[in-house]
Amino acid sequence: MKRSSFVALMMGTVSGLLFALGMCMALLPEWNAFQEGIILGAAGMILGTITLLVWCKMENKKLPKMNGKNIWRIIYGVTAVLILGVGMCMCLVWQQIVWGTLIGLLGIMMLIALIPMIKGIQ
Repeated sequence: MKRSSFVALMMGTVSGLLFALGMCMALLPEWNAFQEGIILGAAGMILGTITLLVWCKMENKKLPKMNGKNIWRIIYGVTAVLILGVGMCMCLVWQQIVWGTLIGLLGIMMLIALIPMIKGIQ
């Protein structure tokens, strides 16, 4: 494993955990930590951005251009993740196992379809 990949892996993992914990703190009323959760989630997003910049610098690559195709991919990916999350909520919170599983599988298939959208098929 290259050093740049390892650094990106570690920084990305920490930023993802900070963001996820922050969102849990903000969105679960039982925790009574809304403001702290927002701060922790924002710190995770900032660290994620720094991770991208550090990785690009270590790999001597430019940042991806924000054209229509990349914006469409971002919107598609966010939608797929939200659909997966709704399926998980339906299973775990609302006890609708069958529908939640089907919607979660749809989200997973959408995320898998994102790979050929980005890498292409050869």
